[in-house]
Amino acid sequence: MKYQSQKVAYWYFLTAMAVFAVQGLGGRWAGCSYIAPNFWADVVPFNIVRMLHTNSLIVWLLLGFFGAAYFLVPEESEREIHSPMLAYIQLGILVLGTAGVVVTYLFDLFPGHWLLGKEGREFIEQPVWVKLGIVVASLIFLFNITMTVLKGRKTAITNVLLLGLWGLVLLFLFSFYNPTNLVLDKMFWWYIVHLWVEGTWELVMASILAFLLLKLTGVDREIVEKWLYVIVATALFSGILGTGHHYYWIGLPSYWQWVGSIFSALEVVPFFAMMSFSFVMVWMGRRDHPNKAALLWALGAATVAFFGAGVWGFLHTLHGVNYYTHGTQITAAHGHLAFFGAYVSVNLAIITYAMPILRGRDPYNQVMNMVSFWLMTGGMAFMTFVLTFAGTIQTHMQRVLGENFMEIQESMHLFYIMRWGAGLAVVVGAILFIYAQLVIHDKPKSASSEG
Repeated sequence: MKYQSQKVAYWYFLTAMAVFAVQGLGGRWAGCSYIAPNFWADVVPFNIVRMLHTNSLIVWLLLGFFGAAYFLVPEESEREIHSPMLAYIQLGILVLGTAGVVVTYLFDLFPGHWLLGKEGREFIEQPVWVKLGIVVASLIFLFNITMTVLKGRKTAITNVLLLGLWGLVLLFLFSFYNPTNLVLDKMFWWYIVHLWVEGTWELVMASILAFLLLKLTGVDREIVEKWLYVIVATALFSGILGTGHHYYWIGLPSYWQWVGSIFSALEVVPFFAMMSFSFVMVWMGRRDHPNKAALLWALGAATVAFFGAGVWGFLHTLHGVNYYTHGTQITAAHGHLAFFGAYVSVNLAIITYAMPILRGRDPYNQVMNMVSFWLMTGGMAFMTFVLTFAGTIQTHMQRVLGENFMEIQESMHLFYIMRWGAGLAVVVGAILFIYAQLVIHDKPKSASSEG
C-alpha cells in the first residue's frame, strides 16, 4: 500500500461485500415467490423483498465505487486523500441511511409521511430523510475526492472518474422532484435510472477498468488513456439520447421512437470498445502480475457487460420489438446480466485487486476466487438464458395471442425453478468470493503484489 489513507477503501469494500451478501439472499427470497407465490407473504410481502433486493444492489455498488475511488485516486494523484476523517463520516452516514431504509421498508413505518415514509418510485423509494443523508454523504465524497485530485497529479483516469461521479450525484437530485403528472414523473425518473446505468456509471466503470489494466498488464499509460477517451465519447454520445428508448410509450412526442431506437442501438458500441480494450491491453501487456484472479474479473466484467448491456439490450431496444417485449422476462434477463457484467463484476475486480494490498499480503485463495467467478458468471448466464426463453414465450402468449397473465405465469413455472437454481449458484459464488477475500491462509505479502 503506497499511501496510508488508502486504508479507507478497506472499510468501504468490507461494507459493500456485506450488503452484497444481503442482496443475493434477498434475490433468492424473491425468486421463491415466483415458484410458491405465498412463500412467507404474510411475513414480508413480495414488493418489500423486491425493494430490498434492488435497493441493496444500488447501495453496495455505490459503496464499491466510493471505495474504488478512495483506493485508486491517491495512486493516480500521487498524494494522500484530502481528509480520511471525512471519508469515514461519509461511510457512517451511508450505513445509517441504509439501516433506516431497511427498517422503514420491513415495518412500513410512517406510511404516507412526506419526510419519514417510503416513496413509491422504483429504485428511489427511500424516505426523504434518507435521500437528504445520501446527498450530504455524496457532497462530502465529491469534496474529498475533488480536492485530492486538484492538489495532485491529474490523469485521464481521475478526470473520467470525477466526471462520472459528479454526474452520478447531480442526477440523483431529480429524486426530490416528484410531479403529479405521471408522464413528467417517468421522464425525470429515467433521467436518474437510465443516465446512471447507461451514462455516468459507464464512465466510472471505464475508469476503474483502465486503472486495473494499467496495473495488471503494464501497458503504457498513453495507450490506456487514448482508449479511455474513445470509450467515454461513445458512451456519452449514445447514452444521453439513448434515454429515449424509455420514452416510447409514456406520453412523450412520437419522435422519441426513432431517436431512442437509433441512439440506444448505438449503446452497444462503448461496451464493445471496453471489451476490445481489455483484451488488447492484456495482449500488449508486458507484466506477469501475480494477481490472476483480478485480471480474470476485469476481463469478465468487460465481456459480460458487452453481452448483458450491449447484445441483450440491443435485442429488444428497437421500438417495434420493445412494443411487445417491454416489461416481460426478457427485460429481467437483460437487467440481470447487464448489472452483473457492467457493475457487479467491475466492483469485484477492484476488490480482488485491492484487498490483498490493503490487508498486506500476497493474492490469496486465488483458486477459490476464480471458482467464485465461474459460479457467479455461469449462474448469471444460465439465469439470463432461462429468462430469455421464458420472456419469449410470455411475449408471444401475452402480447400477441392476448392470453391471461396468470395462466401464462403458471406455464412458466419450470423456468422460474431453473432461475432460482441459477441464482443459488450466484449466491454460493458470492459467499466463496467473500470468504476468499477475508480469510487468511498464507504468509505475509511480498512487494510483488503492489503491482
